Amino acid sequence: MKKHVTSSHWGAGVAEVQDGRLVGVGAHPIDPHPSSINDNFVSSIYGSSRILRPAVRKGYLEHGPGQQTDRRGKEPFVEVSWETALDLAAAALKNTCEEHGNEAIFGGSYGWGSAGRFHHAQSQLKRFLGCAGGFVRSDGNYSYNAALILLPYLIGDFENLAPTGTRWSTIAKEGELVVMFGGMPLKNAQAAPGGCSRHRLRDELRACHCAGVKFVDFNPCKSDTPAEIEAEWLALVPGSDTAIMLALAHTLLVENLHDQAFLDRYTVGFDEVKAYLVGDKDGIAKTAEWASKLSDIPADRIRTLARQMAASRTFICTAAGVQRGEHGEQPLWGTITLASMLGQIGLPGSGFGIAYGSDGGIGLMNRPIRWPALPQGKNRVEPFIPVACISDMLLHPGEAYQYNGLDLTYPDIRMIWWAGGNPFHHHQDINRLIQAFQKPETVIVNELNWTATARFADIVFPVTSTLEREDIGGGKRDNCLIPMPKIIAPVGEARDEYDIFTALARRLGIEEEFTQNKTSRQWLEEMWGDVSHQAAELGVELPAFDGFLNGDIIEFADPNPDTVLFSDFRKDPEKNRLTTPSGKIELYSETIASFGYSDCPGQATWLPPTEWLKSDRAALYPIHMISGQPKTRLHSQLDQGAYSQRNKIQGREPIMIHPNDAMKRNIVDGDVVTVFNDRGSCLAGAIVTSDIREQTVYLCTGAWYDPLDSEQQGSLDKHGNPNMLTHDKRTSRLSQGTAAHSTLVNIEKYEGELPAITAYVAPVNAG
Repeated sequence: MKKHVTSSHWGAGVAEVQDGRLVGVGAHPIDPHPSSINDNFVSSIYGSSRILRPAVRKGYLEHGPGQQTDRRGKEPFVEVSWETALDLAAAALKNTCEEHGNEAIFGGSYGWGSAGRFHHAQSQLKRFLGCAGGFVRSDGNYSYNAALILLPYLIGDFENLAPTGTRWSTIAKEGELVVMFGGMPLKNAQAAPGGCSRHRLRDELRACHCAGVKFVDFNPCKSDTPAEIEAEWLALVPGSDTAIMLALAHTLLVENLHDQAFLDRYTVGFDEVKAYLVGDKDGIAKTAEWASKLSDIPADRIRTLARQMAASRTFICTAAGVQRGEHGEQPLWGTITLASMLGQIGLPGSGFGIAYGSDGGIGLMNRPIRWPALPQGKNRVEPFIPVACISDMLLHPGEAYQYNGLDLTYPDIRMIWWAGGNPFHHHQDINRLIQAFQKPETVIVNELNWTATARFADIVFPVTSTLEREDIGGGKRDNCLIPMPKIIAPVGEARDEYDIFTALARRLGIEEEFTQNKTSRQWLEEMWGDVSHQAAELGVELPAFDGFLNGDIIEFADPNPDTVLFSDFRKDPEKNRLTTPSGKIELYSETIASFGYSDCPGQATWLPPTEWLKSDRAALYPIHMISGQPKTRLHSQLDQGAYSQRNKIQGREPIMIHPNDAMKRNIVDGDVVTVFNDRGSCLAGAIVTSDIREQTVYLCTGAWYDPLDSEQQGSLDKHGNPNMLTHDKRTSRLSQGTAAHSTLVNIEKYEGELPAITAYVAPVNAG
């Protein structure tokens, strides 16, 4: 048995190989709480859904681009030689550029892809398409796009702020109270962009609890927060977070508990906020009673909590999931407003955090230097779309829309190339996405397994997994470099994406521009040389590249163990101005107000969702569905794996339902249920539990789309994909973020013989 250190987005591991075959990926000794997602590797790499050879959709192979596109997702694939697949893809790319221009090519590639720094699918694809003349790209992400767009106006760029977020260790030392909106889910913190060497969050939270820090959790789902910190659970109506924040702020104001000196020195716009809180703008005072009617949280508890927050060293945490609802910008703005009124921003153990618990890095660790990466080069095409606007773009080319103060037009896309992602997991309203995917003339997908996205392609390239190639592991917010040697030979005819794009570049006459006359190994050695030089400046001597690949994790000292967000700004706001227009925290943004967006005014505002339990629609669909990250995989990656499969219920994705809702519908634990609304339906396996709020269900994302009848429009999904039910509306015109968490459904017990799961059966070898 041979053992090799390796890395994935869900942590470092030790791969075990016998007779050239992977037999398992175990925990690395450095990790105190390793993720069981590693158990998915073996059965996914060798499973029935693995793409073994290049494949072309039957109709595309017979009739060419732009023909029978409505057969995508319905007809089988024909396995072909690499030469045939590469020739078809190169011809499609060349013809699209010549006939429609590079503005007709969309480089999808949204997703986590590989944890490696070189074999990163998104970087590889973007470099290749850039060398080919450019492509339409997506902007932002599904996870926290409202934060990415909104926060620069209020406090500064989120991606620059995340590494400087207040550490949990300082909260344990100095904090007294943590108020959470959306919990602190350990399952989300299993993964981190690029990987993580240690899973730290559980121990950091325990340290806070042992130090006497109290936790309060506004959350429809109790189990989103670890039981050992004994958080007070306040099960609010989903989508009412902003109302509670405003009511807390109102109590601070009318009881004179706010810090006016802080507001005067460090913020702008509080007079506008004050006028809104007391009702001068709309005639509605944002009292605790007002918020109680919207949230079902007792008014007295809201008032007493505001007093507790003012009397304590308080840290406010708002999860990324909270902003993935209609008007998702508002709870972020409410968080900053509330924290500013408390006046504790920049002090150890207090202030606020956005998206804590969304991955295994924020508030826990940061990298000491910038890890190496493959240069993506220049994209010569200017048009782009917000990432959640894919269906709109494909269905409405030429249509005008607004985004972040810009007036834009959707491009006319004739070709999609997707690598390192699965939009049939990430995107909302799958039935609408299916219609959208029928529009392009050619769809090319690079994939490891037969995901739904691969099934809706025309040309599919089989790619290697992280264990079938060598790379450098280094998390975006981690302090370790992790070797990723080639552990097993590629399964079937899978190839590295770099080799695929090199072969295509050769056909298009751009090979030298793409490769710079370097092999994969030469790129890696050059990247290793760059990081070695940076490490030497820190006094760390790194081994030669071969020594690194055959060695163990290299750990750097924690660069900022006592980080407190905005501590320098608090010390001297003139010398350490923020990057906002005013240089201060903007509680009212003149810039955003000037956009004139009714769905995102110039300050934190209560804007009721159109789809929530207090809306008229709840009469038809009386259950609010939350669709969060699963514990058994990262998004939809490796869903066929053993760990993911062990946690299914009769082969379906589990759905949490409150005992009272289950009893009304004659549902018991372990039943298969139908979840439905007017957008679609799916099956799921019931978990009856008091950990979920009444009139609320929790169905995790990532179960591979598996229609009962692919020929039937709007067919039942047999497997439990919540995006059969989510709408494709956005948070607002400001950020155009996904609003998936504003979804109403109904649920009933499934009667009859259960249909077989076919999501993992390869659709290949048509006659």
